[in-house]
Amino acid sequence: MRLPAIQRQSTLSLIFTLAITGIGFLSTMLFSHVLGKDLMGVYYLFVAYFGIFNMIGDGGFGQAAVKRISEGAELNAYLTAYACLRGILTIVSTLILITISPFFVDLKEYELVFWIVIALIFAFFGQTITRGVMGLGHVGIYNVGFGLSELARIVIQIITVLLGFTVYGLIGGYIVGIILSGILCIKYFTFRPAKFGFRHVKSLFVYGFWIFLISTGSTVFAYADTIFIGYFLTNGDVGIYRVAFQFTTAATFITTAIYSTLTPKISNWSANNQWEKIAPPVSRGITFSLILAVPVFTGGLLLADKLLYYFYGADFAAGAAACTILLLVQIISVFITLLGVALTASDHARQSFYATATAAVINIILNCLLIPILGINGAAVATLISYSINAVLIAHFLKRYITVKIEKRPIFHIVLSAAVMGIFVFIYKQFVPLDNVILTLIPVVIGAGIYFFLLFKIDRGIRDEIAGMVTTFGLPWPKWL
Repeated sequence: MRLPAIQRQSTLSLIFTLAITGIGFLSTMLFSHVLGKDLMGVYYLFVAYFGIFNMIGDGGFGQAAVKRISEGAELNAYLTAYACLRGILTIVSTLILITISPFFVDLKEYELVFWIVIALIFAFFGQTITRGVMGLGHVGIYNVGFGLSELARIVIQIITVLLGFTVYGLIGGYIVGIILSGILCIKYFTFRPAKFGFRHVKSLFVYGFWIFLISTGSTVFAYADTIFIGYFLTNGDVGIYRVAFQFTTAATFITTAIYSTLTPKISNWSANNQWEKIAPPVSRGITFSLILAVPVFTGGLLLADKLLYYFYGADFAAGAAACTILLLVQIISVFITLLGVALTASDHARQSFYATATAAVINIILNCLLIPILGINGAAVATLISYSINAVLIAHFLKRYITVKIEKRPIFHIVLSAAVMGIFVFIYKQFVPLDNVILTLIPVVIGAGIYFFLLFKIDRGIRDEIAGMVTTFGLPWPKWL
């Protein structure tokens, strides 16, 4: 984080991620109130199935292309090879989807197969462009393009839902976002078609094979719970669970910003044997990610039921227990994401696969066992256990190559500040009935103020670095902090 390029790119990424996350939260509130839990469940099932078949269509070659392009040799050949492989796998993925679609009732009822195929076709265009731009190291451009495309997606979804297109408005906006992500980055897509040989394909395959297997595990984590809830329970339960899960992502947007910045950097450092550069930004990235994840968990533990009730509607308050469990999952995901990128981008994808595959299998087994018994809370528990196993395994494999030291003192300061905030919120709840949205938001706002004020006062390192990020963009930093 102290490297100027990483700090600058992470800050830019963070700004866009923060803006999109905020707008996304507001739009989800609107959609939940207008469409209800059942149609929201249908939309999340579309996203889940698209994620699975898009993973097959990419085959792991996308990240492999980023890796090889970022190494700086034969850029055009590797990108052309990736585009050809991606095209073939998109066709294969589409054929598999069409073949097995009769077995999925949820897909037939709302004609989701057609929309998933359309999304897969446009994903070939959009992700080929964005992978190339990211491989060139234009992380800032990628983040801006992604941010603007996400903004456009949300705006289109809002307009179409208000016009009465219901769940199809959400799906259409999602597809438009995929298209725009490529269009907005195309100016910096400086590649030209080039001849490629078997060695280029082999090089992508050697790295991409393990990435594909890792992606399979990641996709299981992302969507298995959604699909199993849809199978064992109802579309409404899917809607409640996924809204609760989306609510918890407020804890991780810092992690997302840092991850997208570190991936090409670590790849380049490992390719040039600059191993000593990898650990410090990863360690600092974990600390900065926890700055938000820990207090969000603390606040959610005390206020999740009321926030879900007022923000999304009475039906979604049933997801409060699952939401609390998933907030703890997001803390664990900080370590999975940043230790995982250090392991994978430094060319140790096989070890990352071992960790992810083991945890993914456990996740599937636990979902099958717990969802019929505990409902959506069972899915949350399954995710928590499997995420914990994944984090432990990734840390075990990574220490063989890179020593990432956890910054114990700053993290203690984060936990301490969050604990003080939690005490305030708990006391507030004892004396003030949370019977409207204003009274519920008061402890959120004041609690956040207490947390950041205390953290900046007891940890000058965090304060100075955040102040540096703020002033870099010409914004004032309060002297009293």
